[in-house]
Amino acid sequence: MQVIRIETAEDARVDAYVRLTDRQLRNRLEPEKAVLIAESRLVVEVALDAGLEPLSFLVDDARLESCADLIGHAGCVAYVLPHDQMELLTGFNVNRGLLCAMRRPCPRTVDQALLGARHVAVLEDLVDVTNVGALFRSAAALGADAVLLSPRCADPLSRRAVRVSMGAVFRVPWARVEGNAWPEGIVDLLDDRGFTCLSMALEKEAVPIDDPSIASADKVALFFGCEGYGLDRKTLDAAGRSVIIPMSNGIDSLNVAASSAVAFWELFARRRR
Repeated sequence: MQVIRIETAEDARVDAYVRLTDRQLRNRLEPEKAVLIAESRLVVEVALDAGLEPLSFLVDDARLESCADLIGHAGCVAYVLPHDQMELLTGFNVNRGLLCAMRRPCPRTVDQALLGARHVAVLEDLVDVTNVGALFRSAAALGADAVLLSPRCADPLSRRAVRVSMGAVFRVPWARVEGNAWPEGIVDLLDDRGFTCLSMALEKEAVPIDDPSIASADKVALFFGCEGYGLDRKTLDAAGRSVIIPMSNGIDSLNVAASSAVAFWELFARRRR
């Protein structure tokens, strides 16, 4: 285990952890050299199990001994900061004193993401990385085999999305749809592969997610719209059918992270029991 002790977070060797934005980590270098940051031991372990390449660690001096096995197994340098300096970093309570810079994995194609999939989540223009991370965690836990993203959807490998997902972005295959294939092209592709496409939307003709008319669908692609105005009209028309979660007390809808968990349970997880 190669350990380099540094005295301050101002040290340029830890810029990736302290000063570079997600955009800079993604675009500053050539795409094949782009970086992501994984925070906390659990998330780092999930990423390593998924085959991501570790580049370096940033570790709280107080946590070095407890993390020595993980760092030694990864085989890369660990920069060690005094505890008081680590506490100054944003997100200390969630990174638990351990961060890892990793090479961003090569993006999958849509065909690769859909290989063997029966239950798919399709995200249109979600802009909040917290919602994206939460949705991926629900997808991994509740039976989604793959996630497809619209061209303008937020990056699942952004620092906060990785953290909120608890590493689920490394567990669930996902791909970004090409701009010229959105939305009609991807709906046609899913139709051709036997998927029933359903939009989560407050449409007049929408049926409850437990409606018997959709219970027999063997393969389901479930579309979720952006936080502000939901799914675009073109997407709704292309998908054709809409479903809703029945509500009470005058509430018309849930946050996309919450609604996705309910929908995944009803349309994906329960069918595998």
